[in-house]
This record gives sequence, C-alpha cells and structure tokens, in this order.
Amino acid sequence: MEARAHTGRLDELLHEVRRQMSRGAGADPRAVLDWLGRQIDADVALVGSAGTVESATARFPRQILPSLEPTLSRLAGGQMAAAVTESGAFQVRLEALGPRAPRPVLVVAGTSAPTREAASLVSHAGSLIALLDRAQDADTTFLGYQHKARQLRFAVFSALLAGDLTLARRMTTGAVPALLDAERLRVYLLHCPSEDRDRLAQTYQDGSGYHGTGLMVHCPAFEEHLICLVADGSADGSADGSADGSADGSADESDNESADESADQATAEVDGEAADVSGRVFADRPEVTQGQGTVLRRLVRDNPQYALGISSSYPLGATAEAYGQALHALAAARHTPERMAAYLGRTPLVPLLPHTEAGTWARALLRPLGSTPRVTLDITRLAVTFPRSAVARLLDISRNTVSHHLSRVEATLGLDLGDVRTRAALDLAFCLAGGQPDGGFGAERGRPEPTLDELFRTEPAHAWAREFLRPLQDTRGRDLYATLCAWIDANTDAQRTARHLGRSRNTVRAHLRAAEHLLSRDLLTTGSGIHDLVHALHIIGLQPVD
Repeated sequence: MEARAHTGRLDELLHEVRRQMSRGAGADPRAVLDWLGRQIDADVALVGSAGTVESATARFPRQILPSLEPTLSRLAGGQMAAAVTESGAFQVRLEALGPRAPRPVLVVAGTSAPTREAASLVSHAGSLIALLDRAQDADTTFLGYQHKARQLRFAVFSALLAGDLTLARRMTTGAVPALLDAERLRVYLLHCPSEDRDRLAQTYQDGSGYHGTGLMVHCPAFEEHLICLVADGSADGSADGSADGSADGSADESDNESADESADQATAEVDGEAADVSGRVFADRPEVTQGQGTVLRRLVRDNPQYALGISSSYPLGATAEAYGQALHALAAARHTPERMAAYLGRTPLVPLLPHTEAGTWARALLRPLGSTPRVTLDITRLAVTFPRSAVARLLDISRNTVSHHLSRVEATLGLDLGDVRTRAALDLAFCLAGGQPDGGFGAERGRPEPTLDELFRTEPAHAWAREFLRPLQDTRGRDLYATLCAWIDANTDAQRTARHLGRSRNTVRAHLRAAEHLLSRDLLTTGSGIHDLVHALHIIGLQPVD
C-alpha cells in the first residue's frame, strides 16, 4: 500500500514537470517545492549557486541559513552530494543539484527527520528541478543561438546589399552559406504577421543556421517583412521573372499538387494578357524546381494574410537592385487576388539620361557634401527613400539621431528633405554619382552645369515617362492620374490631396493602392517607388527637345 502511494506521488511530480515543459514559459521550481512541502510536511528552499534563496515555500525558516553556510558552500562547490544536520529546532536535509559547480542546493527543514520515503521524494524532486533548470539553460542557449544566427544572416544580407561579396564570405568563414557560391539570386519578399517570422525562419533553417541555398532575413525596418534570398538556377531557386530582369506582371499561382512539384504554375497579367511566369514564358527562364520558391508560394496560397513579391534574377553583387524590385513587386502583389507578383520589368531612368551631362549635374548637386562624414551620407541615402522611423530601426539608432544627420545635410545643401521632389532629385543624384560626392572644384571651365530640366527634356527620358505612366491611360486610369498628380503636389499628404480633389481620404488611399498595382511600384509602405513617379510626372510636364 505504501509503495502504491509512493508511486502515486511520483506520478503527481511527473505530471507537474510535464505541465511546465508543455507551457513553454520556463522552469518554475516554486510549484515543485510547494508540492514537495505538502507531501513530506516540511518547508523547502532552493538556494542558488550564489548562496541566495531563489525560491522557497511560504513558511521556510530563512533564519537558519547563516548557520548552514559552511555546509552550503561545500555542497555548492562539489565536495559533498548531500548532508543531514540540525539548526535550532529544525531537522535539515541538504542535497546538491546538477553536475556543474557551483551547484544549487535543495534545503528541507522540518520538525523531525524525514523518513526514507520522504528522503526519496526529496531526491526525486531535486533531480527534476535540476532537469528543469538544465532544460531552461538549453532553451536560453537555443534562443541565444537563434538570435546570433539572425544577426549573422542580416550581416551577410547587408554586405550583399553593399555589393561586398568578399566581406560576406569573410563574415561566414568556416560555414559559408551555399548562397554565396551561387552566381545569381532572386529576392522573395514575404509579407506576413511579424510573429510568424521567427517560426518560418526556424522551420526552414538548416544545421548551420542558414536555409539551404538561401537565406531568410528578418527586415528590421518593417516588422511584417521576411526577406528571402534564393540562389537562382539551383534546387532551391525559382523562375519567377526572367534571368535578364524582363519579367512582367503579377504572379497568379494555380499550383498543381501533382507528383511533379516543380511544375507549379503562375500566371501574370500584362495589360490584360496572361503569361506564365513560373514556367518558361521567356526562353532564358529556368524551370521551377522544388525548393524555397515553391515553399514560399505555398505559404502565400495557404495563408490569406501573406503576400509575396519576387524580383528578377540578379548577380549577387546586385542584391540591392533585386531587393528594390521585390519591394515594388510586393506592393503590386498585395492588391491582387493571388497575393503574389513578379517584378514588372522596365528599363530604369538612370541609364537613359545623357551620361556626361547627368554625371556633371549630380556631382554639382552633391559637391557641398564632399567633406560630410560617411555615416551621414549613408543615413541620407536611406532616408531619401525610407521613412525616418524605418531608417532608425534599420540602423539601430534613434529617430532623433537620424533627424540630426539629415538636418546637417539640409543646412549644407540648402534644401528641404521634407519635400518629396527634393528627395527624388537627391536620390537620383546619388544613383548617378555612385553614392558618393566627388569633392571636386566646380564645373569644367567654359561648360555650364546642366539643370535637371535639361536632362529630362531628352527624347529617351520622355519615352521612359510615357511607358511608365501608360497603365494609367484608360478611363479609370485618368482618374488615378489626377489623384497621383495632386498627391505629389500635396507632398504625398493624403488628407491635403483629398481636400484639393473634393474626395474622401479613403478614396485617395484606394486610388493610390490601385496605382501601386498598375505601376508595380511601392508608394505607401516604404515609398520606394515614389521617386520614379515624381520623375515621370516631371518629365511629362516638360517639352522634349529634338
């Protein structure tokens, strides 16, 4: 009968341990101590390795601890495993827990010496507390590893954004991700609830902390974005978009769950015409294979809160361009029933401008910044495209610090970076100058510096602007066009735009979302597509020069 009761007590103890392990909230020794105290009619304390009480039953006599200090020290140091002693009116049993010194000690104080069954329960309870503690340590170590792995993945991504492949490889010496051995990649930008990002990154993480031939990177600026870099042309690659950046349209997945998983199909609508963007719509487009591309498309199909933007194929050194494409594709994807879109490829404006004159204009605009610290320039380059709060999160600095650096640039250039047209012009100058002012000494002798209007009056620039705005030419599009013009004139303030047009703010926002889809540009989330819109409207308003 006593053996059966003892077994029942052990079952209760194991039930408590199972309860704690299943809830995932960390070890709670107090619950075990309270249970043990009730079973053996004594009070119990857990004395930590530093000699302080970590947890105890409510009536544990703490006044006995000073007299037990020599014994506690020997137990914690590994010189003893257990001890029985007296302290005043109390019979005390002490047991060291765990294998590593300094060890915590379980202290049991009662009015009489514990029976053999009670001593057995004390030992069992102590062993389970030690196991819970080790499980807690393992969880803490695991979380620390996941955090460091996230940091390293983001560092690799940052190096790729900067085009520094050598730095990316040096940071990963000993465990170089397979992605860095690829020639090309695509960026898949997954929009999902922020709380899902850890789960997704861990689910598809390999033993080295990477993701096969890809990387899943938490975007620090936008909490709903998971940046997925996938090696192109590999088992993990996908073929959404063409290898030369000419992919058109939004991806409409009609996933065929047959035996051939790699035959997942997607369609794109380009001006009303359907095109296959995950098979072979272009001759150089690789075939879809089982891998991260397929996994990400399935996640979007199965989760109504998800959306996916897919870049064209780029060399690793052009990751920044691929990321920019994925941002624009995601903006379009969120407004399609399928919630997926491949980048709508168009020739960028920069290479269409007259090379010599455009370089001269850019250097002239940026020349006052020749002695500006690099960190200020880096912050400025980000802040002309992304909101200041996003830049602060991206660089892990305060928003006030971002504003301080931008105020220095505004004073140096004599410009207002709060104006959208100023930001667009400054971003264009950075692109034309390769990101850095030259610190030169002015225009070449006898040759006046060109103006931005002169650069934009060229026929190639006008052709680019007409093509950019062409999706807005139908009846509904003309309404959107008027909204976009008013929105830029109102410095992208939707409320001011609504008042000017005599519409509601919600209508203006709906027009902007529709324009995002038609133009395949991000206008509202990061604003990274606003500059192209500003330049296109500016060019259309100028008379071209033959």
